[in-house]
Amino acid sequence: MSTADGRPADAGQPEERSSQPSGLMDLLGVAAVLLDADGRIVLWSPEAEELFGYTADEALGQYAAPLLVHEQHWELIIKLFAEVMDTGDRWAGAFPIQHKDGSTRLVEFRNMRLLDDLGDFYALGMATDRSRLREVERDLALSTRLISQSPIGLAILDTDLRYVAVNPALERMHGIPAEDHLGRHYREIMTSAKFDGPEAGMRQILETGAPLVDEYTIVGHTPADPHMHAWSISLYRLDDPQGRVLGVADLVVDVTDRYQAATEAAEARRRLALIADGSARIGTTLEVEQTARELAGVTVPELADMATVDVLDSLIDEHRPPLGDGPAIFRALAVQAAYVTEAVQATDPPGQIASYDADRLPTECVRTGRPMLISHMDDAALARIARDDRAATVLARAGVHSYMLLPLTARGQILGVLGLSRARNPQPFSEDDLALAGELASRAAVCIDNARSHQTVRNASETLQRSLLPDHPPHLPGLEVASRYRPAQAAYEVGGDWYDVLPLEGDKTALVVGDVMGSGIDAAVTMGRLRTGTSDFADLDLDPAQVLQHLDKITSGLEQYIATCVYATYDPHSAECHIATAGHLPPVLIRNGKHPQLLDLPTGTPLGVGGVPFMTTTFPVGSGDRLILYTDGLVEVRHHPIDERLDTLLRLLDAPDRTLEETCDRLLHELRLPADPDDVAVLIARMQPFAETGDLTGD
Repeated sequence: MSTADGRPADAGQPEERSSQPSGLMDLLGVAAVLLDADGRIVLWSPEAEELFGYTADEALGQYAAPLLVHEQHWELIIKLFAEVMDTGDRWAGAFPIQHKDGSTRLVEFRNMRLLDDLGDFYALGMATDRSRLREVERDLALSTRLISQSPIGLAILDTDLRYVAVNPALERMHGIPAEDHLGRHYREIMTSAKFDGPEAGMRQILETGAPLVDEYTIVGHTPADPHMHAWSISLYRLDDPQGRVLGVADLVVDVTDRYQAATEAAEARRRLALIADGSARIGTTLEVEQTARELAGVTVPELADMATVDVLDSLIDEHRPPLGDGPAIFRALAVQAAYVTEAVQATDPPGQIASYDADRLPTECVRTGRPMLISHMDDAALARIARDDRAATVLARAGVHSYMLLPLTARGQILGVLGLSRARNPQPFSEDDLALAGELASRAAVCIDNARSHQTVRNASETLQRSLLPDHPPHLPGLEVASRYRPAQAAYEVGGDWYDVLPLEGDKTALVVGDVMGSGIDAAVTMGRLRTGTSDFADLDLDPAQVLQHLDKITSGLEQYIATCVYATYDPHSAECHIATAGHLPPVLIRNGKHPQLLDLPTGTPLGVGGVPFMTTTFPVGSGDRLILYTDGLVEVRHHPIDERLDTLLRLLDAPDRTLEETCDRLLHELRLPADPDDVAVLIARMQPFAETGDLTGD
């Protein structure tokens, strides 16, 4: 405890451990010798015995000069003694003395005259080893000089954590004079909550004695300097030679440069990590919208509190005129926020088309192709960012204070803009942030442009392919059919799957499913040629194996293309089905009231291999029997064996009666995933023969 003036509450009272010598006095080992007026030794301290070698019994009553001084110095020492006794002036200096062991030692003396109550004079000599004294003086001078001139802040606090001493460096750091520290508690000076840790550390080392070196790094500013600084704090316990705890030494080092370098290095690592993350996460598909969502997801929350991605609508809609001198028409692709905020209400929801006037920043950005940085937002800037006044008000209310807008540029063409804003994050965007966002925007723009180009080609391929797929004839004797074609996801080009239902003479019908290996427009064109050839050969009323033989010749003439195909003809009069395959997966036959089964047919080689004959298989059909033809995209997946998938197909078909349309939908829903990289064709036929002859059930 301390009084209001900073003095200890027990000042003037003897310490409980008064029997313990002072650490400094004990270190010096000061000896006391008292001489009477004749120069005889009348008092002799234990320290004198240690310094001079004589016990009290040997020294008391002896003349000091012959006992302690070499003979050649007697005259001088007697003269100095006489001057002190006559004048009362003190004498101080070093004098060689004679130790009991015969050696000579240089001793530092302080001599003074004393007067007792009887009026008698005595001479008191205080002595210590001169070499030890000089060592202590040097240590003290060095420590004093270091403490006063060191750039390291140093404070000494007592066991109550009250300041006892403060060096000039700490004065400057705190901006508080040393005298205003003394007697005050540590937390009276260091009031911020961030100093809870150092205070707890001081109490810890008072108990344990274990130093805490560079344990705490405090970042902030002081009344003396408004600029941000970083300080490293080390704490040491102070003990005297007897182990008595005196207090705590608080060393404070300004490590602002080191802290800034570490912060900048960490920031550089974060930026590199963000760029690497962007490279991995942006452009995983060839879908424009997905790529935009990936760009927004990479930047939030690592770089911004909210991100928007908008492209020029003319990029998506080829019928939209390109950017002119008037307003820019954008289509929103992605909006992402790090937390729930009404700022989202000021953005355009994905899919919405919005017009931005010529004075708005998004329009200026796509016209100039220059990134824009607004470190500190004001009302005028908000008005130029937002689409209208209402949106500007919402952004202001949400606390948006910093903003970046970057053009999405690929292959010299500006595609749109990436908008980034901060509201909850108090730091404004910097030029480094702008460069980082520009890198991410550049990478994303190339991916968006690739996706856009791919989508254009894909749309053309899909349009071509769908135009080649048939419509079902309005009337098929004794036959009901349903079909589906499902293209692959947008990340892949369309394939060459096809199906066909061809009316033949005599009420017959040809059922065809095929798959051209490969994808894209070339595969779709090849599919169209094979479909045309199939139709032509079907009109010749050829056996299925013969039709495949002719298609094989056509395919062999097409460079680098092969195809699989299953060709079947159904005759409702004879209640028979004739079928042949060319490297295709086996069809499924479901006889009425029976379990589905894979037809055991000669597989044949794919079309285009050439030189291998095909075989036709004939089997009877009954009323209600169903034949399911399909391409491999329905059952082939990367992570499951084909046998397992075919078993799943049979299980799905082994269900209560459904319409053919419902069955098609169920197969696609259960077996097909959105990300599957292959297209699918499915054709299901339910047969109703006109007249049954013989055993048509197959039993």
